[in-house]
Amino acid sequence: MLLYIIRHGDPVYETDSLTPKGARQADALSRRLAAAGIDEVYSSPLGRALMTAKPTAGILKLDVNIEEWMSEDLAWSEFSVLQDKGDRGWLFACQNSNFLKDGDALRPDWYNHAETAGCPAAKKGYERIRAASDDFLQRLGYAREGNVYRILKPGRKRVAAFCHHGFGTTWLSHLLSIPPLVFWAGFNISHTGVTVLEFEHHADGSTSPRCLVHSDMSHLYETGLPMEYNNITRI
Repeated sequence: MLLYIIRHGDPVYETDSLTPKGARQADALSRRLAAAGIDEVYSSPLGRALMTAKPTAGILKLDVNIEEWMSEDLAWSEFSVLQDKGDRGWLFACQNSNFLKDGDALRPDWYNHAETAGCPAAKKGYERIRAASDDFLQRLGYAREGNVYRILKPGRKRVAAFCHHGFGTTWLSHLLSIPPLVFWAGFNISHTGVTVLEFEHHADGSTSPRCLVHSDMSHLYETGLPMEYNNITRI
């Protein structure tokens, strides 16, 4: 199986929708995913993810299956912290080197790291995403056992999951068995960035997802759209 994890297009957060640029990104993405031969489409229930998913589902004549656990609203309630000016921001958006300075990022109780002190729901939120992910993968035919998966239903289907920034980086840390503080410090995902995980089938009936590409935006380059991370850094 190939699992495509995709962040939504350029958003208008206030209206939970896409900007005109985001809509063009979603259209470019749909042609790329149609060429890849996506078999199933899943999405967060939020509007910006659904608006990104629908062009792909439309081309392929597939239903969009809603997965409530992929909602960014849930992740925000679990992984946001009060910042110095009184606003809330993502836990992982702090200075990334702070996660790695003392080696505590690798500890099993990473949620007790000094940088997570203002985020008491982080442990519970991570456990929620882990449990929901394991249920989702089992429905797709892969039962998690420790850091590997037992293959229940061998197959070569290609599955697309349209989701969000904070949720996506947290989910990927679990899927790839990388401690969340380490993943947050070293990886990020862009608007309509495509991450592809391969669940290769081994003779002993086990598998572990391997990342083939991370936050790939080649569909934007192909259509002449700006290759930018969060409208900030041109790549």
